[in-house]
Amino acid sequence: MRFMIMVRTVPEFEAEPTLVPDEAMFAAIAAYHDELARAGVLLDASGLQPSRKGWRIHYGAEGRRVVDGPFAETKELIAGYTLIQVRSREEALEWSRRFPNPVGEGRQAVVEVRQLFDLEDFGDSPGVERFLELNLPSQGGSR
Repeated sequence: MRFMIMVRTVPEFEAEPTLVPDEAMFAAIAAYHDELARAGVLLDASGLQPSRKGWRIHYGAEGRRVVDGPFAETKELIAGYTLIQVRSREEALEWSRRFPNPVGEGRQAVVEVRQLFDLEDFGDSPGVERFLELNLPSQGGSR
């Protein structure tokens, strides 16, 4: 089972022209990821650039429309992620409970955890078969 631990952004992550991490926080997050790697459950982890460097694609009856960042509502933005593969939801919950506060101890922060779909979750179909033919490492499952 794969789970994504998503760090929600905070206004200072969006406002700063360059990110200068708090050394204690950065060390704690590095140690946490090292522990995940030693346990064999870490698949990937990275921070995301501020929304001012991104864009969104809006879909509607008129087609697609590109909207450049920055985006005003920061509480819905993701600042980074950690992707893990574990045996159960409970194991993912235990790992996520140990995630260090990404903005520093005692400060407000939110980390959200969501399970990823595996292609096996969708059953057999031509669309699933096309994805399987791509042989992507992110497909999960064992077909």
